[in-house]
Amino acid sequence: MSKITCFGEVLWDVFPTHKKIGGAPLNVANRLQALGNDVTMISAIGQGENGAKLLNYIKDVGIDPSCIQVHNEYKTGKVKVMLNEKGSASYDIKYPRAWDKIRLTEINKCAVKNSDAFVFGSLAARDESSRNTLFKLIELAKYKIFDLNLRPPYYTKELLIKLMNEADFIKFNDDELYEVSGYLDSKYRSMEQNIRYIAKKTNTKHICVTKGHHGAVLLYDDKFYYNSGYLIKVIDTVGAGDSFLGSLISQLLNKVNPQEAVDFACAVGAMVAQSEGANPVLMRSDIDNFINPY
Repeated sequence: MSKITCFGEVLWDVFPTHKKIGGAPLNVANRLQALGNDVTMISAIGQGENGAKLLNYIKDVGIDPSCIQVHNEYKTGKVKVMLNEKGSASYDIKYPRAWDKIRLTEINKCAVKNSDAFVFGSLAARDESSRNTLFKLIELAKYKIFDLNLRPPYYTKELLIKLMNEADFIKFNDDELYEVSGYLDSKYRSMEQNIRYIAKKTNTKHICVTKGHHGAVLLYDDKFYYNSGYLIKVIDTVGAGDSFLGSLISQLLNKVNPQEAVDFACAVGAMVAQSEGANPVLMRSDIDNFINPY
């Protein structure tokens, strides 16, 4: 299996009736680890019970916690999650939090240098401190995976373009794809044309776009691969895209055929959406049975 380092927010998702551990890069890391990869998480937590519980969780699921920093002056991350009647989520992301202040250290530089891939998102760059650390770590990475996670007002056109130009693999949802296409002055209307346009503009050979319950499309080495989605009853969508990405990365880095990889990733994303919270435990046999029930 592969050695992968993820960078960015670790936090508590606070729902109306309960709270769960989350943060997009931690959700990705969690799924990567569950699929048998060797995963390190670079982030920061605050002092106190919320930070301690989060750190214990990271250890318990088998993610390497050696790059989790503890800050005295900033609280552990927290997001207020609101769900509509269809289970789709909106977010109130508290700022500043400890993960906004990730420091560049020798240990996190070493982790990135020694990894097969480095996963990061746009939200982790909302603060200058973590943003500067991210830029330095990107320079050390062998294969850079950029997960757009557009949460207004925490990004700029200039930041997104810079990170896309650095990336070897970019993951969008369909709304993000068209927003970014506009930033790059695309005149195209179709999804495939815009994917190719962004690939050319950013010199990125690998791009994936998720389409909610309609599945996903993957451009991989100049060829498109499609999955049209799986029929489920949505409980909540929190973390579904993160588990999709973690599953897709795991499959591709471990040399699985791209079509099989996108089919598998869409299945995992659907199974998360039909469960509560971002990180339900999914056995490999359950995923296989979900894809091929007969």
